[in-house]
Amino acid sequence: MHIIETYFECGGFDHRLIQGGTSVYLWNLSKALADKGHRVSIVTPAHGRLEDLRRLHDVQTLDYRDEYELPVVLDPQTWGDAFPAEVRIPLTTTAHLLRLEGVDLYFLSNQLLDELPDRFYPPYQSKGHDLVFFKPLAYQVDSIRFVRQWFADDRAVLHTHEPYYSYLMPAAFRHDPTKIVVGTVQSNMPITKAVYGPEVTRLLDFLEAGVEAPADNTTPLDEHAAVMSSYQQLTHLHYEYGPEHVRVYDLVADNADLVDFLAPGHRDFYTGFADTPFEQVFARLPVHDTVRRNAHKSFVGGCAVGDTWTTGELPAVDRTAVLGGLGLDPALPTFFHNARWAVNHKGQVELFRAVDRVLNEGLAANFVLRCISDAGIEDPYVHDVVERHKGRIHLEWQRVDERRIVEYAASSDFCLFPSKFEMDTFLIAQGEAMAAGAVPIATAQLGMAHFGHIADPLTGPGAERATGFAVNRSFTEDDPLLADALARCIHRAAALLREQPGEYRRLRANAIANARQFTWERAADLHLAAFTPIWEGHRPELDVELVLRHGWFDLLPDEAYESHRTAVTQAAARLGDAAAHRRCTEPTPDTTRALFEAAWDRADFARCEQTAGSDPQLRARLDGRCTVENGRIVYRLPHAERVELVRFAPAGPGRRQVTVQQLQRSEDGFSGRIPDDGQDLHLLLTLASGRATWDVIRHG
Repeated sequence: MHIIETYFECGGFDHRLIQGGTSVYLWNLSKALADKGHRVSIVTPAHGRLEDLRRLHDVQTLDYRDEYELPVVLDPQTWGDAFPAEVRIPLTTTAHLLRLEGVDLYFLSNQLLDELPDRFYPPYQSKGHDLVFFKPLAYQVDSIRFVRQWFADDRAVLHTHEPYYSYLMPAAFRHDPTKIVVGTVQSNMPITKAVYGPEVTRLLDFLEAGVEAPADNTTPLDEHAAVMSSYQQLTHLHYEYGPEHVRVYDLVADNADLVDFLAPGHRDFYTGFADTPFEQVFARLPVHDTVRRNAHKSFVGGCAVGDTWTTGELPAVDRTAVLGGLGLDPALPTFFHNARWAVNHKGQVELFRAVDRVLNEGLAANFVLRCISDAGIEDPYVHDVVERHKGRIHLEWQRVDERRIVEYAASSDFCLFPSKFEMDTFLIAQGEAMAAGAVPIATAQLGMAHFGHIADPLTGPGAERATGFAVNRSFTEDDPLLADALARCIHRAAALLREQPGEYRRLRANAIANARQFTWERAADLHLAAFTPIWEGHRPELDVELVLRHGWFDLLPDEAYESHRTAVTQAAARLGDAAAHRRCTEPTPDTTRALFEAAWDRADFARCEQTAGSDPQLRARLDGRCTVENGRIVYRLPHAERVELVRFAPAGPGRRQVTVQQLQRSEDGFSGRIPDDGQDLHLLLTLASGRATWDVIRHG
């Protein structure tokens, strides 16, 4: 088949032309698909680097010239009076072909696509001030026009990447019988990411897509939902938009033939946002319906660790020379971190707090910490920690060649990846370190679960396959719970290496085997397994297993309660859903109590209400979980690790902001003083399991 890959950058074939990880993913996947015998084309901007491309590679200029004016309707709330309601940007697009390793790369060039040759992506600050902000939009329109003209009659799979950079494409080709469109969710950008609706409507009309932009169907939220929604500005999971905006995910999911994800956990996370502070808000938003009605289109195409790490043996590394050269003691347990400097994404504040703590507590260990930043690291706390623990920490932020990364990873016993806010999906850097033999210590993010560190390495189900250690997910900036968990886990890991070397060797072997299975050949096979049926005319159907995993019992056909009775019963028991359980089997007092306990463990008090009934013991636990007297709250939930009171506060005329008050742990629960203002109490709970959820205590 002919597979046309499109993304805003694809310089993965040459390290001098790379700005983001998607570029590397796109090139490696394209090459692997071509190796399988398929025709692969990539359509991407030249970014003003044509002369570099010609100097470095054999580039052919094509007989293609497209002159037009790009119409962009501007949001007056963002662009103000300095710009007209609609701007028309004159563009003349040319195309240039590079054939490399069986892949045809088409680079598009025009006045807007050639802007920002050093960074490619427009700075966020350009929004509302500089029309270069619309460079990604021009890329979409140019790619659509190029594919329509250059590949007009070709039957092809159009594989687009990241909804924000491709939201027009599925709609533009929806009525083209020669094109199958596959949208790919590449990162965990908020699923509610939205753009100005009139802009989309104008461009779909300009492109003669024959598809209307989704209506702005956001409904007003009740007070509790509004508090939960406003809190999300602190979680990086959701942002609120004004009227006349449309969600980019809706445009992709509703119009694409398939939607591609990087890992099973990545798909699960983006489908339900389970156990996050956003989960209950998400269930109230229209995008929840978008996900459900398009769930049958989703599949896992996968990602991979680079060939250097997965094929054959890595080069021999002299640990003594590597660590000694960094001023560290090669005889000590060594922990490795490798990520860009992104404190709220990579959990690096908590990482340095944990390292500082364990070294202050006397742990004899090395830490090789790479926090990549072209501008250096300005945080004085980081440099203070390094200075106070000379000979134990090596910190660097410079870009280095891959050989040096191999040396660091292969010289380390453990790797540290405390990523937060579920922002990491596949996390190639963790796979690389594991492939070199570093046992992982990482957050239990769904998007990283495929690396096998989630199961307890010594006890419980799955221990024989475990690769390392997990700490709970985190959705809080500068999270003391994450710092505490990391410190405990570092101590535990060092003790395992010292006291149970055989168990450590087992984890190391598991880590290597796990990471090295993620090859680009495997990713290509997963994609082809999804592409081929639809190429052959078969449409995907909704998977009952997926429905049950997310507790969508209302989507089950009536016959499923009979044909999948055991699976439905197990799902209902796991979630504490009495209504679904009752459709499969007659409840008994024991099953009713078990359902209550399952819901109680998840702090799902709505489902607890379903089962508590008039049982005096269950009612006492449910009704007695919170007491408010004389301006003081006491909240009782034994398996809570943190309880926070979240409320609105005035922030100027017509504006409100969220305030967060952490209740203090006491003998009888979590307590604190509260204003006697008659407001409902909106509580964010963080459970010992890592689940975050909400409770509301109604006034009176």
